[in-house]
Amino acid sequence: MQRHRLNLRLLMTLLVLGVGATGLVRADDKPTWALSGYGTIGLTHSNDHNADYTSSALRHSGAGRTNPWSSDVDSRLGAQVDATFNKRWSAVLQVVSEQNLENNYRPRVEWANLKFQATPELALRFGRIALPVFLCADYRQVGYTYPWVRPPVESYGSMPISSSEGIDATLRWNTGPVHNASQFLFGRDSLARVAPVKGKVRRIVGISNTSDWGALTVHTTLVGAELTLDVGAPLFAGFDAFGAQGKAISAEYAIDRKSVSVANIGASYDPGAWFLMGELSRTNTRSLLGRTRSGYVTAGLRIHALTPYVTYSQVLSTGPVKADGLALGGLPPGYQQQAAALNAGLNATLSASIPQQSTISTGLRWDLHENIALKLQYDRVTPRHGSVGTLIHATPGFVSDHAIGVTSVTLDFVY
Repeated sequence: MQRHRLNLRLLMTLLVLGVGATGLVRADDKPTWALSGYGTIGLTHSNDHNADYTSSALRHSGAGRTNPWSSDVDSRLGAQVDATFNKRWSAVLQVVSEQNLENNYRPRVEWANLKFQATPELALRFGRIALPVFLCADYRQVGYTYPWVRPPVESYGSMPISSSEGIDATLRWNTGPVHNASQFLFGRDSLARVAPVKGKVRRIVGISNTSDWGALTVHTTLVGAELTLDVGAPLFAGFDAFGAQGKAISAEYAIDRKSVSVANIGASYDPGAWFLMGELSRTNTRSLLGRTRSGYVTAGLRIHALTPYVTYSQVLSTGPVKADGLALGGLPPGYQQQAAALNAGLNATLSASIPQQSTISTGLRWDLHENIALKLQYDRVTPRHGSVGTLIHATPGFVSDHAIGVTSVTLDFVY
């Protein structure tokens, strides 16, 4: 409910600003409106019944344990309204419907911002804006625009925040044949929209640059924020009951006003007949989320309407993935048992929240029409080093370092 009020306030503010912008339109200028949209109809199968394969940490379920076949992993529908008031003022509203943690498809506002073109080179935006973390950040929801069934989950799936509410500035500039777009942003986000998980992201500060030189595109990003998330709250309440030692453990791992930073570099070379692309990312935080390094590389060929491709992706921890927990020596027997249970719970939570995984993928895209693509992809997914990887709902019988076969088919479209 809080999230709905925030979105309502945001939309009303944009409406007021938009009306104000129309007041600046000259008599011979007429505002224009455009409606567009996109969607994915998908079906995914996993041969492992001890965990669910999913495309995002914000999914209620996936393919595998809940059901061998799932239509919830990739299916979504989005709509976008673009308004141009004059040469300087414009606005965009994008709404997306896909499965969430509450196991419904309630639409959410992905973008809602007002843009002011201050000069031909400088643009300012206010409202809900896409975070420019990845190479495909602006269109990560639009399956038709990229070759895969889904962006590699080792990189994209563990980054649930895709937009923020705030301001940004984009400066376009050239260096010889190289065209650059540098973006600076500041904002925040409320995670009430991913109920039952609650939290907030404050003081989001980011800088990114995209350089285009013919067929080559290079994208770099650095984003920092302060994150609060109620994951593990009952566990840390139990640790706090053990005094100073327990409170020190809570301070170390609880996601309470923790500094988070993400650095990313990506590149794509696409001369037309073939393409090669890849990204490297580092995420750093002292909490249950740990520190990770992820990346992928994809190569593909375009043969008329067919595009076969292969991908290797990986995410690994660069910090500790196991905690010593409470010292059991000297505790009364009853308290030893309770402390041991808390220690086991903490390590199980670390295993679930710090993904370590590699995936080898092969796929085929068939462009049926200029705005419709059919895709088939097979992923050989291997959680590593005792982790459950990016999987969810793992049972006690789940075995890490064991390859899982995932087969997916999607129909992507834009209009």
